[in-house]
Amino acid sequence: MGERDSLLFCWQSITRYRFRSAMILLAIGFGVAAVVVLTALGEGARRYVLQEFAFLGKDVLVMFPGRNETTGGLPPVTGAAARDITLADVAVLGRRVSGLQQSAPLVLGSAAVSFQQRSREVIVLGTSAAFVTVRKLKLARGRNLQLEDIERASVECLIGQTLERELLQGEAALGALLRVADYRCRVVGVLQGRGDAFGMDLGDSLILSVAAAQRLFNTAGLFRVIMQVREGYDPEQVKQQVIDVITALHQGENDVTVVSPDALLSTFDDILTAMTLGVGAIGGISLLVAGILIMNITVISVGQRTEEIGLLKALGADDRLIRKLFVLEAVLLSVCGAVLGSLAGLLLLLLGRQLLPQVDFAVPLWALFGAGGVAVGCGFLFSWVPATRASKLLPLNALQRR
Repeated sequence: MGERDSLLFCWQSITRYRFRSAMILLAIGFGVAAVVVLTALGEGARRYVLQEFAFLGKDVLVMFPGRNETTGGLPPVTGAAARDITLADVAVLGRRVSGLQQSAPLVLGSAAVSFQQRSREVIVLGTSAAFVTVRKLKLARGRNLQLEDIERASVECLIGQTLERELLQGEAALGALLRVADYRCRVVGVLQGRGDAFGMDLGDSLILSVAAAQRLFNTAGLFRVIMQVREGYDPEQVKQQVIDVITALHQGENDVTVVSPDALLSTFDDILTAMTLGVGAIGGISLLVAGILIMNITVISVGQRTEEIGLLKALGADDRLIRKLFVLEAVLLSVCGAVLGSLAGLLLLLLGRQLLPQVDFAVPLWALFGAGGVAVGCGFLFSWVPATRASKLLPLNALQRR
């Protein structure tokens, strides 16, 4: 029996036992689709997080309050520490560290912003004019904050386009007087687009001077400090100088974490890559279950097709050919199931991109081909033992089972 005849024989067997074939296709397809979707979700999350921090160029350092003692770990998330970073610390850094071009202190909170009779709860970010420059934000209209002295409160503020649309509802934004809790500020500029940063949607936010935000939230400590390194200076050397100055200011205690973009992105990349591999492995378990199903169904198929096996042997088919036909049938089903599962997974991801356009759902090639390879491998391995059992049947015994 030639290769073409073997394939035709297996295909006729697959179409003859439709329910059994459909069960295998469903199991394999579900397993492959699960791997494709789960790994794409993990990869999408990884790309989204890295994109959120992509604004941090190689010439930018970020200082967090609090010290992480675990080597290679993430910096403190909440900004809580025994000793705060203050505006006075930022001012001293600007004078003593020559490698710093500019610094943007951040105070973060949420408050109700009202205009006339309308009110909206939004993110309120206290910072300086340097934040717009370092963050590479663009203004749709108006200008940036102008106050030079970061320790003085200003009545100026910037708003995002979402806040403009929802709160002002078509009225002129520039010059509008907004109330933020018990504080009043005048809009001098409107940010363009979302301008995401640190997981925040700046399109639905209000930015005012850092001193004003400290009064608003009754805090002296800073959430973060973003520092831009001068051209020609080594960021690692500037980073060490910043740590040395802060340590001296804090009575010899090194209680801040300063990270470079490469270290921060590398840490996130490692964590999210591990997460992607983990969820991919969870999806791969379903492929093993599908392989066990293939083995069980092949065992049942051998019992149902003993007469067919006996007839083939009576016509001269040897043990090798019988085993080959059963294994080939399982592999064909696995290939078809892998293709259908891959298509189903890609269609689900296409739907996900429509629902969440800001997340780049992408299937890693290793996951797409790996899932298909594992599916075909499971079909081959788990059908080998039942196929070998079928090849050992004696023709006379097989033909007598009527």
